[in-house]
Amino acid sequence: MADRVTVIGWDGSPLTPAARSALSAATLVAGAAHHLALPEVPPRAERIRLGSVDLAARRIAGHRGSAVVLADGDPGFFGVVRTLRAPEHGLEVEVVPAVSAVAAAFARAGMPWDDAQIVVAHRRTLRRAVNVCRAHTKVAVLTSPGAGPAELALLLEGVHRTFVICEELGSEREQVTVLTSDKVPDHAWRDPNLVIVIGGGQGAVAGPGWIAGRDPGHPQQVRGWALPAHEYGDDLGSGESAGLRAAQLARLGPRTGDLVWDIGCGSGALAAEAARFGAAVIAVDADPDACARTEAAARRFGVQVQVRAGRAPHVLESLPEPDVVRVGGGGAEVVSACADRRPERIVAHAATRDGAEAIGAALEAGGYDVECALLQSVELDASAWSERERSVAFLLSGRRRERSP
Repeated sequence: MADRVTVIGWDGSPLTPAARSALSAATLVAGAAHHLALPEVPPRAERIRLGSVDLAARRIAGHRGSAVVLADGDPGFFGVVRTLRAPEHGLEVEVVPAVSAVAAAFARAGMPWDDAQIVVAHRRTLRRAVNVCRAHTKVAVLTSPGAGPAELALLLEGVHRTFVICEELGSEREQVTVLTSDKVPDHAWRDPNLVIVIGGGQGAVAGPGWIAGRDPGHPQQVRGWALPAHEYGDDLGSGESAGLRAAQLARLGPRTGDLVWDIGCGSGALAAEAARFGAAVIAVDADPDACARTEAAARRFGVQVQVRAGRAPHVLESLPEPDVVRVGGGGAEVVSACADRRPERIVAHAATRDGAEAIGAALEAGGYDVECALLQSVELDASAWSERERSVAFLLSGRRRERSP
């Protein structure tokens, strides 16, 4: 094992004395091409072009001498330190950090970033990164080849955002470009780059704040979920009771990085509450008044909800792939169309047993394990302990079965 392993962050500024000292003693240096070209790298040191960090870690573990790993920005922030310290490599490292790429990008843009979401986009996580950009008003995306500004913008089709694209930060070729998201795919972008995605107009932190990311104490962030009807203007339709909504949300489990389809969104109550969990939401309804109510609910709670007017299942063909789906209207035909898109979970409800059996059969045929429950809730007047309103519904939920290899 190497006698000493030092990880040095590089942000384009002159190296610190500690970094220079570690480099001068290094017998092995790993880094990208622009790192290995630095004049401080000893000419006789073994050089490793840093592609796979795991491969480099194994080389370092078998090296006798002092090793240095050079990385852009702060190597402890979504960087190489986590991999080098992984148990399978057994490396103890000293870290000399630099300004992170995220901090540098926001500094170039002249913007605060304590209220920003930060995501890493690889080919396998690109869709989830896009969902965060749909759901939040300020997101920093650490990109990678094949998951860069153009790919982000293409997947955000229909959602207007502004992109601040920072190319090759810290180098002589550094460039910062501001464009609307519809113009971004028209350009080629140099790697490495980082994108700040802003827009939506709601949810900004007022005052100094106290926690990074979305502030749970924001005035629009009402405590609790499955809120009563009066929070939505007392305009809840049949099948939108707070109890049923609570059960639907519990089975869907919407979370940051998910895309939720709310089909037959009605009052917008479930769409707004799913967005409050941090998920991206597309709400669909054929009724223009329901679309307007859903947009009003999103504004009321300071969340981002994309509303599409149209009738399911036809309108669903142009929507991006969902993670979880709530079918509030349309019955078995719409459930079948949703199952064809293979979301992880689907929930629906029915007023009659026949309707419930048809939905259950559609879920089963679509490759889902089906759970059904008959939910009854009774709202009472606490002053007289008399019944105010009773609601009964069949709740069906499907969990996608993994296909056999």
